[in-house]
Amino acid sequence: MSDFLLEILVQELPYKFIPDAQKQLKDAFEKLFSQYGIEYKTLDVQATPRRLAVMVFDLTDKQKDIVKEARGPILNIALDKNKNFTPAALGFAKKNGAQESDLYIKDNYIWAKVEIKGKSTKEILSENIEDIIFKMQGAHFMRWGSHEQKFSRPIENIVALYNGDILPLKVLDKTSANTTLGHRFSANKVVKITNAKTYVDDLRKANVIVNVQERKKVIVESAKKCADTINTVINFDNLDDLLEEVTYITEYPIPVLCDFDKKYLEIPDIVTTTVMSKHQRYFPLWQKDGKLSNHFITMANFVGTDKESMDNIKAGNQRVVSARLEDGIFFYKEDTKTPLVDKVEALKGMTFQKGLGTLFDKTQRIIELSKQICKQLNVEDKDVLRSALLAKADLSTQLVFEFTELQGYIGENYALKSGEKQNVALAVKEHYFPLNAYSETASGIEGQIVSIADKIDTICALFISTQGKLKKKRPTGSNDPLGARRAAIGILRTVINNSLKLNLKTLFDNSLNILSKEFNVELEAETASDVYEFVLNRLSIMYEKEYSQDLMKACSVINPLENLDDYLKRLDFLKKENEKETFKTLCEAAKRVLRITKDAKYSEVSESLFVLDEEKELYASIKKQTQSADDLAKYTLSLCELVKPINNFFDKVLVMDKDEKIKNNRIALLNLLKEKFSLVCDFQYL
Repeated sequence: MSDFLLEILVQELPYKFIPDAQKQLKDAFEKLFSQYGIEYKTLDVQATPRRLAVMVFDLTDKQKDIVKEARGPILNIALDKNKNFTPAALGFAKKNGAQESDLYIKDNYIWAKVEIKGKSTKEILSENIEDIIFKMQGAHFMRWGSHEQKFSRPIENIVALYNGDILPLKVLDKTSANTTLGHRFSANKVVKITNAKTYVDDLRKANVIVNVQERKKVIVESAKKCADTINTVINFDNLDDLLEEVTYITEYPIPVLCDFDKKYLEIPDIVTTTVMSKHQRYFPLWQKDGKLSNHFITMANFVGTDKESMDNIKAGNQRVVSARLEDGIFFYKEDTKTPLVDKVEALKGMTFQKGLGTLFDKTQRIIELSKQICKQLNVEDKDVLRSALLAKADLSTQLVFEFTELQGYIGENYALKSGEKQNVALAVKEHYFPLNAYSETASGIEGQIVSIADKIDTICALFISTQGKLKKKRPTGSNDPLGARRAAIGILRTVINNSLKLNLKTLFDNSLNILSKEFNVELEAETASDVYEFVLNRLSIMYEKEYSQDLMKACSVINPLENLDDYLKRLDFLKKENEKETFKTLCEAAKRVLRITKDAKYSEVSESLFVLDEEKELYASIKKQTQSADDLAKYTLSLCELVKPINNFFDKVLVMDKDEKIKNNRIALLNLLKEKFSLVCDFQYL
């Protein structure tokens, strides 16, 4: 059993690409070994900003030899009149490395057993590594130098070792070696790698922590220890993205404790922490009482702790953060000279979407849709409409113009400072929720309503503006200019999570009409159906792991957009019912009815035209079934009582009778059943 190491040394990689590169390399080598039947114990891929490393342990040294049957020419070609092998048969044998004595006859063909010697693992790796590297994909890949192949960054060195020996390999103009570079500031500039087992330790001596999880642990533990020295804490629970980024931009992280002037604590904490964590990659520190501290930690990718160097790092970071916070405090003071409501007027000068007016226009549409939602929910609209009016006001502030990711958060702060109600201020922030497919939805009813209204308007505006020839600009897998997919999921999750009884179809229709009239755009007939389909596709994707596509189609007898709550309850109910034998029997009976009545239009039943007892019994059973479909469980159970008379009917009655009146009457009878079944689901999909 052998070990293998591949290290690709590069110039600093974009941090977002690194975890994806790890996965791509892992998948590629797993596929390679599987394809060639090479076994191994573990395959590990680690990374730093400057290197991607693949380590494989306990590899088999070669493929297994394979013996397989190869079919040659048909007998009338392979044998001559004297039953001797023809040149065609002998050529087949030679091609497959077989002797004439190895050939045999089977199924009217000439066959040979061919032994395929397995390649060595070394040979397989040498032949495939370069191809694996240049099949990797990522954003902004480009050519470097005179080479045709593309990669994220220039490749500086290749280490390829098989059991400690250099594996002959050439990637671009780089020949594989057993040496690599340590940390830029390490005393050990050039590092000799012994083998895959010692690789991590060899580099650790050169101040490179290769293992991603180890590096992350060092960051967390050293930062906490540093924070303890001044009696502060770090809330890592809210810093997952920052922690991952810092992990992938450092090879040897060292915490540096810094501070800034306390005057900057006057601005909202969200501004200060955003500047530190999002813009500068600093870890904010909090006092034990929960208040924000004027200290922070930056992780330096540095070797050594000499005071002069550390002081320079500290001073440089403090200078940068102070400049950013100085902007923040200036904008904050300027913005708060007037109340938030006064900033609504400024939205008239801010374009929402080309051809669809300003953000002020959008605000008015949000107000109108919010009124309609309030009516549907029977909710007092005063605070909701105030929230809708103020929802976009902070977009005209200097602070949000500078820090766009603070939209909503700044609106909440400015609303409170302007004397608005707590629930209104909360709605201004939460109407942007959910921020992604999995984050929280708005907690207050005001935020929920304004959020739904805002997102409906955004989706409808996009579809109105991309009618006709512009349809190609609607959301696709790689193009979603207004975040319409996220908006659709946001609407659905807000309605579902808060059990809101809303007719979304009506709201989408009203929104499309408002937009078409306001901007004098003729509403195309298919635009509304395109919007429904777009939103329903999001719903389907949201629940694809929980429910089958057939089940979701079956339940679409209830338009999900008209009654989403009923649709989801129906899905859940039928998923459980579909496992029961009694329900499966009902499905079969329903399908027999649906096959006959597929295109039938006859609806009036005349008892005088019944000829057979089975017709009369089925009709009597249908009339006896009076259970309301409001209680789906009881209604479905009552339909199960119709299974026996339905089966008796089909066993004894010929629906397509020669007498046209009798035939139509029997179809009308089955249509009664079809209507009853349709109140449960479309059984043809089950």
